[in-house]
Amino acid sequence: MKTVALPDGTMVSALGQGTWNMGDSAETRTGEIAALREGIERGMTLIDTAEMYGDGRSETLVGEAIADVRDQVFLVSKALPQNASRARLRTACEASLARLGVEQLDLYLLHWRGPVPLAETVEAMEQLVAEGLIARWGVSNLDADDMAELHAAGGAACATDQILYNLTRRGPELDLLPWLTDHQIPAMAYSPVEQGRLLGNATLRTIAAEFDATPAQVALAWVLRDPSMIAIPKAGSVAHVRDNHAALELVLCPVLLERLEAAFPRPRKPRPLEML
Repeated sequence: MKTVALPDGTMVSALGQGTWNMGDSAETRTGEIAALREGIERGMTLIDTAEMYGDGRSETLVGEAIADVRDQVFLVSKALPQNASRARLRTACEASLARLGVEQLDLYLLHWRGPVPLAETVEAMEQLVAEGLIARWGVSNLDADDMAELHAAGGAACATDQILYNLTRRGPELDLLPWLTDHQIPAMAYSPVEQGRLLGNATLRTIAAEFDATPAQVALAWVLRDPSMIAIPKAGSVAHVRDNHAALELVLCPVLLERLEAAFPRPRKPRPLEML
């Protein structure tokens, strides 16, 4: 498994597993748990969830899936912005831990920026680290200006910024990704295949056919071309996990990267960070 280094030197799987919209249906639960287990067995050991996902149902699903393999998993969850205060973050974190059935999160993220000052969130996160409830913390959906403000507010220990990034969402390349690189903070790409909307693109389908691959695998390989990028696609079935894992075997040569560049050009000017 390809790995990415966090700022503290911890190595995590570059290809992880997202869980947005998982855990919502009893009919799909068994398959979703099997998918997460398959991913773990294949080295996709970074699993991302959030208290928001299904009002905690995703965390409960993940907890069931990893119950006997907790030591193999790098577990990530996220706090809602209204819970990111001194008064509320510990309670939110403890609720996530209870749903997950674990004693500590490997990484705890601010889901997006809200009304709580970043300096207060940093203080609350650092307190959770001191208490042993989380091993490290980071953020999600923060743009370059937000990251600079976070850093100035004492947030030098931020471990990652989880962002919307894929072939059709290349705005971060102009400002945010260079800032993260300068500060040795890896990015974590959610929706790396644009929730499936990329899959019908003609250029992507043509390139995939040339590689005897799927459009999703090419899109994932493009995201993973960056050695400091973590991708967390969601897969609700064992077959889908296996397809995602196969993206690690694709190496996109410069000519194919140029074709993708032509089909999916980056913006010419910086734009606000997009979210889903």
